[in-house]
Formats: sequence, structure tokens, C-alpha cells
Amino acid sequence: MPPVKPMLAKAAGRIPDGMHYEAKWDGFRAIVFRDGDEVEIGSRSAKPLTRYFPELVAALRANLPVRCVLDGEIVIARDGRLDFDALLERIHPADSRVRMLAERTPASFVAFDILAHGDDALLTTELAARRERLVRALRETAEPVHVAPATSDVDVARQWFEQFEGAGLDGVIAKRLTLPYRPDERLMVKVKHERTADCVLAGFRYHKSGPVVGSLLLGLYDSSGTLQHVGVSASFTMRRREELVAELEPLRMDSAAGHPWAEWEREAAHANSRMPGGPSRWTGTKDLSWVPLRPERVLEVAYDHMQGDRFRHTARFCRWRDDRDPASCTYAQLEEPVGYDLAQVLTPSGPPAG
Repeated sequence: MPPVKPMLAKAAGRIPDGMHYEAKWDGFRAIVFRDGDEVEIGSRSAKPLTRYFPELVAALRANLPVRCVLDGEIVIARDGRLDFDALLERIHPADSRVRMLAERTPASFVAFDILAHGDDALLTTELAARRERLVRALRETAEPVHVAPATSDVDVARQWFEQFEGAGLDGVIAKRLTLPYRPDERLMVKVKHERTADCVLAGFRYHKSGPVVGSLLLGLYDSSGTLQHVGVSASFTMRRREELVAELEPLRMDSAAGHPWAEWEREAAHANSRMPGGPSRWTGTKDLSWVPLRPERVLEVAYDHMQGDRFRHTARFCRWRDDRDPASCTYAQLEEPVGYDLAQVLTPSGPPAG
């Protein structure tokens, strides 16, 4: 019975040998419960997602065994790629908008583990047997419900790591075949793409604990010469956060007047430019104020992949690049993965199962 938290993964720098491999999906992690006509969808934090995906509820009821609990990912595809922004739009308080988006941008569910089937609880069952049970239980499934492709061939996994990025996936998950299912424990391994970019430092936010740096605000210039907000870098020790306040003081501006993001508080200004503090259903009453800095300093950050025109996740600080001219920090430096059709990942005629 819900709630159940999913099993988690810890990061690694390379794909390990001798394991079970799956693609790492870029969507909403979800635990799906079905008991007859009842279908519930729980998020990674065990909060209910059911009302936001009415089209999936109907599809799950039509495709899943009468009694089961599955672990998987809710995804939305556009033009052959995963589209995380379209997923974010679905978390909306208005039921009418949720249902309109369910028709316009329908979601899919990709199942990669089974926690219960019929009267059998499978948490203590080894992964190899759970995978076999999952494939057998969902052998008759149809779109938009899929079984995630998997392989035990590390060379195939490495090939997927390179190819699937073009379809919007962000790496590979490795699991031991003897692994039981342990909710909320980091027993899997995730290997994500990482590349670097030189960004303009344009401001910072204070840390929630007090007057130390919480995150650095990053910018890149677009083809029109406009500085766009592309994300943040935020992983620092508390000592380093204190040092950064003093280190950045010479760049500090008295106000945002004259800053490229001076209009950040005006909601209409976000329609044509990316600036910090944009309206969001996720931030609620969170303080989005920030300290403007003269955009004169460059830093190198590591990131996994882009979502549209921004970093999908928090970027990792690498080093200052005082040898770089801020004006040279443009989108043109970013590496574009070779395109790969998502349909080839999800269809039986696609990648080998291994």
C-alpha cells in the first residue's frame, strides 16, 4: 500500500562491469499501485501524482496486471526527445488545464521494476527474478506503457550511454542482479554525462542558513548578445561560502539598475529572456531575491546536459577562468549530442535487450 519510496542510486564516474544495465530516464520517478480499478501514482518523495496524469491512469488501468506495484518513470516526448519542461507544466492546480495538457502533451510510463504482483510481495526477491517477472507481467502492454530496455552486456550499455543522450536520456543505471528492492536506499549506480562550459558570473543568492553564498547565478550570451540565465552552481563547503562573500564584494552592485537582468522582478520581462526569479509553481513563497554582480568574471562549471536553453541540473564549480572575456561565453561553446529517436529506445524493434 502507498506510500512507498523508490530505491535510489549513487553517482559513479564510469559504467561498472558485470551488472544489469538500463537507460537513465529524465522524467518524474513514480511508484504505480494498481488494485482492480484503483490506480495511484506516488512521486519520489511519496507525494501523490495521480491527479496530474489522468490519461496515464486510464492507460495503466488498461495495461497493467489487476494487482501490482511498479517502479518506473513518467516521461513526455516531443519531436523524438524527452521534454522535461512539458512535464513541469503538468503540475498545475487547475484541473481544466491538467486535462487540456493531458490531450495536448500526453505522458508515457516506462516501467523498470516490479515490487508486487498478484498476492506476491517482491521486495526481498533478487533483481534477476524481479526483471523476469516484470517482463512476463507486462508482455501484452501497449503504448503509452512500456518496459524499459535492459541489458547485461556492458558494451551495449556503453553504446546506449553515447546514443541515447540524443533522445534526451541522461546516462545509464547499473544494478546488481542479486539486489533486493530497498526503498530509499542508494544501492544502484548512476553514470551521467558530464561536460564543461565557461559561464559569466552575474550574481549570487544567500544561503538559507545566513549571510554566506548559497548559489552562484550563471549566464551565457545568446546570438543577439543578450545575457541569459542558464542555471546555478551551489555545492560549496560552508567555509568556502563564507570566503566567496568577501571574494565577490568588489563586483557587487548597489542595485540591479544597469544589470542585464535588471527587469527580473517584472513578470512580463521573463517572456523574452531568461532571468533569475522567474514565476514558478515550484518555488511558491520561496525568496527568489539575489545579489547583482557586475558580469565581469568567468567561471568554468561541469554540467550533465541541457534542457532547452538552460542547465537541467545544478552545475558543479570547477575553477575561475580569469583568462576568459565574459563576452566570449556564448551558447556556441556547448556540445550538442547526436540526435537519436526516442521511439527507437522504447519499441521492441529498437535497441537489443542484451
